[in-house]
Amino acid sequence: QVQLVESGGGLVQPGGSLRLSCARSGSIFSLYYMGWYRQAPGKQRELVAGITWGGTTNYADSAKGRFTISTDNSKNTLWLQMNSLKADDTAVYYCNFKGLGEADYWGQGTQVTVSS
Repeated sequence: QVQLVESGGGLVQPGGSLRLSCARSGSIFSLYYMGWYRQAPGKQRELVAGITWGGTTNYADSAKGRFTISTDNSKNTLWLQMNSLKADDTAVYYCNFKGLGEADYWGQGTQVTVSS
């Protein structure tokens, strides 16, 4: 059984930094993509950053230049380094791992609040 557990969220002042972690347990058939999504109150869940098995990354425009997604060689841990945080970054952040077929797993989410 696959489980994803996020950590690292919290309250941070504007301009500050946070590093989110997502720890995976269990195997995923043909894992090919990992991503961080976020959902703010009243808004749809949106992709923040993603990384393929081969290491190719993609970022939402709002995250470019400020956020960095990374993973370890075993693809057991996914990170999101967030710098220069803004109030608009306030949301619940979710990690997601995708494999072939119906392999699509989500963590429980971690709250990020950017406020002075």
